[in-house]
Amino acid sequence: MASSSTWAQDVITCDLCDNPTQQFCNSCQVSLCRGCINKHVESLKTQTHDIVPFKDRRELLVFSSCASHPNQKCEGHCQQCDVPVCFRCVTGPHSGHTVIDMSEMVQQMKEEIKKETEEIENLISRFIISGADIDKKISNLNEKFKTMEREGENMRKTWHKEVDNIFDTLQSTIRKMKDRRLRALRSHQSRLQDSGTKLECITKENKKILKSNKVSDATSYKSELKDFKDIPTDVDVKIPSLNINTVQGRELSIELGEYKATLTQTSLSSLTDEVSILSVRKLLDKAKVIVTISSGIKPLGAIICFGINEAWVQSQDKFIRRFDIHGSLKDKITTECKYYPGYISVTRQGELIYSDIQRRTVNIVRQGRIETLITLPRGWHPRGLCVTRSGDVLVDTCTPNGSHEKIVRYRGQTAVQEIDKDDCGQNIFKGGINGVLLEENNNGDICVSDLDANIVIVMDKTGRIRFRYNDQNGQFLRCVDDCGVLQGPAGLSVDSEGRLW
Repeated sequence: MASSSTWAQDVITCDLCDNPTQQFCNSCQVSLCRGCINKHVESLKTQTHDIVPFKDRRELLVFSSCASHPNQKCEGHCQQCDVPVCFRCVTGPHSGHTVIDMSEMVQQMKEEIKKETEEIENLISRFIISGADIDKKISNLNEKFKTMEREGENMRKTWHKEVDNIFDTLQSTIRKMKDRRLRALRSHQSRLQDSGTKLECITKENKKILKSNKVSDATSYKSELKDFKDIPTDVDVKIPSLNINTVQGRELSIELGEYKATLTQTSLSSLTDEVSILSVRKLLDKAKVIVTISSGIKPLGAIICFGINEAWVQSQDKFIRRFDIHGSLKDKITTECKYYPGYISVTRQGELIYSDIQRRTVNIVRQGRIETLITLPRGWHPRGLCVTRSGDVLVDTCTPNGSHEKIVRYRGQTAVQEIDKDDCGQNIFKGGINGVLLEENNNGDICVSDLDANIVIVMDKTGRIRFRYNDQNGQFLRCVDDCGVLQGPAGLSVDSEGRLW
């Protein structure tokens, strides 16, 4: 029989033939044409038939025919045998069994089917929502792995740059060594040539005196031989050996005179000058002071190394001065600070930057001119500074009363990261009048000296705390090692060659 949804569109045909239907048997739920009415009644003589015009039809349950009794409809269900039964079955083989009306059973089953259908629909909705969530997770996963790939590529470039720096330095060192020795040889060669020329002139004059009969020529003669006897005829210019060694393909070490560099799978370091200002390569019981520099500045403030043999020094005045290892003043910057700069640092390009607490700015000195690099939001003031290997600037910022403190990472003039809470939502920094001093170590960790809390905090580059440290005896350790880990309150700094100032 055609479904009710198609009655308005399709011609309803007789269930016994292909002719259009005109009648309907309500008892059997069969569509009939006029020619098939008798055929239908004859085929089911034992049943009553309620045949009406098709438009007056009633939708009723259609019971199945009994397998044991032809022409009988199974209008009951035997609970004991779990089979459909007709009236004759009930009085026959199923006599005495519990039989329920098939209509009731169908109603119960439809209720169960309805509930199950609702559960299925709910399950489909959950699957659709979960599928959408998985789409988001796939998108996030792709984005995070793309980020990791970008970070890996950036790290590749960084390491390649570090390797290039080592070998650029090596080549520069080789050229400088060669130039110094060539100058020494050529200078001595020039001295020998000049001396030889002078000696040839003296020889000519002496031969003239030997041929002369004048007494005065002989008596006025003064020997100059002693001035030339001490001139060495040879000069020993030592050529250093270049030693390049590999250890099982995992480590490369280079040594040329005082220049040393080591490249491993996990670390890259470059050391020069075995004689340092302060030796911190080994853990010493007592620090060995190599050179003491008198700057004439009282009190000394922040110190940041510049190149190999120079450092910028900040004090409680408007000036930032640059001294060399011999104590000579090489440069002097007059800042626009109302009182004095908050802190100083140096970019990877060697440009000096300093914080101006009152103006809420971080300024940079370029070719002797002062420019504003970063302006902090209203209500926040900059203090400690650190320039990372990637070129970002880490700024210790605080509210005017010092009650709230955070480290902000700036990329150019844009703040890209704020660090102030730990994983539990607690303030990482105590806050107060002193603030924090910060540095990035060779692992890319952010090392912070919280002067108000008397503690050292080491965080990874995401701001997640790795560990905290303070001295067991209450004597606060503010400078940790030779990796540029920490700037101490007395203006400690480690230069690019691993020397502590």
